[in-house]
Amino acid sequence: METIAKSSRRDFLKLGLTATGGLLLGFHWNEGQAATLEVVNATNPVAFNSYLSISPDDVITIFSPNPELGQNIKTSFPMIVAEELDADWTRVKVVQAALDTQKYERQLTGGSGAIPHSWERLRKAGATARHLLMEAAAQRWGVPSAELTTAQGKVVHAATGRALTYGQLAAEAATMAVPAQIKLKDKKEFKIIGQPIGNVDNPEMVTGKPLYGLDVYREGMLHAMIQRPPQFGSKIKSVDAAAAKALPGIVDVVTFKNNVAIVGKSTWQILKARKALKVEYEKDTALESTTDHDKLFKELLNATEGVTVRRKEGDVDKAFATAARVITREYQCPFLAHAPLEPMNFFAHVRADGAELVGPSQTPDMARNEVAKLLGMAPQKITLELTRLGGGFGRRLKADYVIEAAEVSKLMNAPVKVTWTREDDMTGGSYRPAVRYRFSAALDASGNLIGYKLRGVGINAGNPTREDNFPSGAVENLLIDSVEHKSPITTGAWRAPITNFLAYAEQAFLDEVAEAAQKDPVQFRLTLLDKAKNTPAGAVKYDVDRMRQVIELVAEKAQWGTKKNVSQGFAVYFSHRSYVAQVAEVVMRHHTPVIEKIYAAADCGIVVNLSGAYQQVRGGIVDGMGHALFGNLTFKEGAAEQRNFNSYRLIRFKEVPAMEVHFVDNGIDPTGLGEPALPPTGGAIANALYRALGKRLYNQPFNKEEALRGVRLGEKG
Repeated sequence: METIAKSSRRDFLKLGLTATGGLLLGFHWNEGQAATLEVVNATNPVAFNSYLSISPDDVITIFSPNPELGQNIKTSFPMIVAEELDADWTRVKVVQAALDTQKYERQLTGGSGAIPHSWERLRKAGATARHLLMEAAAQRWGVPSAELTTAQGKVVHAATGRALTYGQLAAEAATMAVPAQIKLKDKKEFKIIGQPIGNVDNPEMVTGKPLYGLDVYREGMLHAMIQRPPQFGSKIKSVDAAAAKALPGIVDVVTFKNNVAIVGKSTWQILKARKALKVEYEKDTALESTTDHDKLFKELLNATEGVTVRRKEGDVDKAFATAARVITREYQCPFLAHAPLEPMNFFAHVRADGAELVGPSQTPDMARNEVAKLLGMAPQKITLELTRLGGGFGRRLKADYVIEAAEVSKLMNAPVKVTWTREDDMTGGSYRPAVRYRFSAALDASGNLIGYKLRGVGINAGNPTREDNFPSGAVENLLIDSVEHKSPITTGAWRAPITNFLAYAEQAFLDEVAEAAQKDPVQFRLTLLDKAKNTPAGAVKYDVDRMRQVIELVAEKAQWGTKKNVSQGFAVYFSHRSYVAQVAEVVMRHHTPVIEKIYAAADCGIVVNLSGAYQQVRGGIVDGMGHALFGNLTFKEGAAEQRNFNSYRLIRFKEVPAMEVHFVDNGIDPTGLGEPALPPTGGAIANALYRALGKRLYNQPFNKEEALRGVRLGEKG
């Protein structure tokens, strides 16, 4: 058993009787420890982070605070509580909580950090409630609590055959004292955690019940769409809205900042009016095109000024000067749109005394704070209700679309829902930054890697490297630096920020270096890991053993290097605290390479929901594959050239390969899984395609590469 000691005053449990006599248990997530007891009235607001309630009819309600965008957090959080509670999962009801910074900590979705952050806190909450229920039963029966057990929402006294449901004990449990120490289950006793549990929103999703921001409706609500500048860096010169205002259903056309909002009674009426709107723009003379970026990248890769050194070990110049062989390669990464299935939208009702916000946001607290600044209003006067997110991939980390809704509502003095079209989303979004990398490796006469250099050049990318990731720590002479270009083109986090492309470049380069060293690519990496563990060069900030384990597992499952008529490609990556290795398999059909299967081995610690975990890995692979093969967003004079899915290519169902996913069962606490499966996919595929075609791929998307010109990638038919 694990023991959690009593903690600070900030970490507390609150108990109280509901109006129906049930137990209300709230728990703070600041610390993973037990705390003092306060009796509260369940009908009044209380200062806790999240809570579970047990009603007399044995329904356990758990409010889930974090935004749900498909990462399965709304199912996994209550599974953890229910496990320690020994609840009957069929009696668990899950409700999405609204934004409440007094009750919740880290109420956001991003960085694959929700489960790692809340794992122990949630376990403690369930274990504490279970303890109190057992104490209540012991008192009623007059027996020691040590003689009692729990299962399926009941407290059982085996010696006498008696049993009481949690609902029958809830009122008495509210009077029990919270212990100084809470025992958690031995992980071998888990019955719910690790099982394939269906998404709690599945019934609503398949029956079309309102769950998403686009489903939000309020009586008297107006609809709005916004005409934004078509080019990054241009400004409004004049607006002629007469024709648009004259159309049926249009309430008004208003200009604010650098935008024009068309407000009406339906989205269809607004779309027609938008076409009648006449806006003239002043163009910046420095509007950027993709051709400009290509020239810029070449200059910055050779720059001597504005360079930021991210990591340096040993004598790099000497290593390269004395090397038996030097390999230098460049890799290009394009801009990408997030392209979530549900375009940006949000509802706002701004009043003199406060505001109501409803919609899909990955960062609701930040969104509310930005709206508060806009309105000059205290954040406490603004409520924000979260809907399920129809995709996000990092786009909904930003609050621009939330602010727009609030601004239009204020201007109209009415409740308004702002909806973006797909074209708005593609041309006015916040993109994955374009980046170019130059790698150099120095080999000695025995094929050992003695020097390593990486320069990352990004457009609004911040630091486009991850200087402490593998192979850092395994090479005694190493230099990693970066140069950034500031652009009016807006960029932001895109699923597995930076590593979504960097992993491909690193893993494709290491494969080429291994070939130059005449070594097996898997063994080449394992040898480097041995060096990082036994003779590290500077700090090693990844877990060598965990990375080794996923490499060995996927190599075993894919029968690495033993299959005939199959070209295999390998990649491994550490990101967001977790480790994923992949082997892609390509077969030739009618002289065409087909990506037939991808094996994946993941170490994300304990898997909470096996079904959700499989889908996270598979979804990451599909996402990584599709964008490596096809994703491309280009610009001409500051305007995105791809405006919808007819010109912005996504992966198609028939192109998705078979997948085989395995998890390392090491018993450590969960370390995150929403993003780590995506980064290694591009590298595994590129390396497999090289073995099939004999041609290296240095640029994404792969379908634009000269080596693959005319090849119908991915199609299995």
